[in-house]
Amino acid sequence: MHNLAITASFAAIALLVSACNPPEPPKPIDPVIGPDPIESDLAERDAFFGNIMELCGHAYGGRVVSTDASDKDFAEADLILHVRDCSNDEIRMPFHVADNRSRTFLLSKTETGLRLRHDHRHEDGSEDAITLYGGKTANSGTSFRQEFPADDYSKELFLREGLDVSVANIWAMEVHPDDFFAYELRRPNRFFRVEFDLSNPVPPPPPTWGAQPVATP
Repeated sequence: MHNLAITASFAAIALLVSACNPPEPPKPIDPVIGPDPIESDLAERDAFFGNIMELCGHAYGGRVVSTDASDKDFAEADLILHVRDCSNDEIRMPFHVADNRSRTFLLSKTETGLRLRHDHRHEDGSEDAITLYGGKTANSGTSFRQEFPADDYSKELFLREGLDVSVANIWAMEVHPDDFFAYELRRPNRFFRVEFDLSNPVPPPPPTWGAQPVATP
C-alpha cells in the first residue's frame, strides 16, 4: 500500500510538471518566395571547364543553327571561335564574325560555379559602351552544359542603354568533346544558337581588337 501511494505521488508530480511546461508549438513555416540559387557542383564546374581547356590554342568554324530572321547576317557570315588564352581560372575565347573582331567570351571560375562575360571592343581597342555583361551559373549544370542568367550588373547596363528586353537573357555554353561547342542566347521570343565543329580545327584568326599578346610559358 505504501509503494502504491509513492507511485501515485510521483505520477501526480509528473502531471503537474507537464502542465506547467507545455510542449512548444511548431514554428510557423516561412512563406515561399522562390528558391534560393543552388550552389553549383564544383565537380561539374571543373569537368566543364576542363573540357574547354582541352581546346586551348585551337580555332573552330561555326554555323548558326537557330532560325530567327534577325540573325540573317550572322547566318551568312564566316564564324570562328578561337580558344585563345587559358589559365586555371579563366578562359578567353574570341568569337569572330567575318572581319568583325570585337567579341570575346570570358569564362571564369567562381567559388560556387562559373561566370560568363562578353568583352566588346572597338577597332582601336577601346571598350564598347555595352561590354562585360553576362552572368553566373545558378545551378549545378553538367560537364557538357552550363547556363548563365543575366546578373544585376548586366540588367542595370541593359536598362541604362535602352535594351530592356535583354534583362531576361539567359546564355548557355555546351561542349561535346570531338563533336561540337555551342553558344546560345535565349529569352522570351528570342533564341540564338551557334555550333562550332570540334572535329575539324581551322587556322587561328588574327587577334581580337585590343587583345594582349598570348602569354608564353
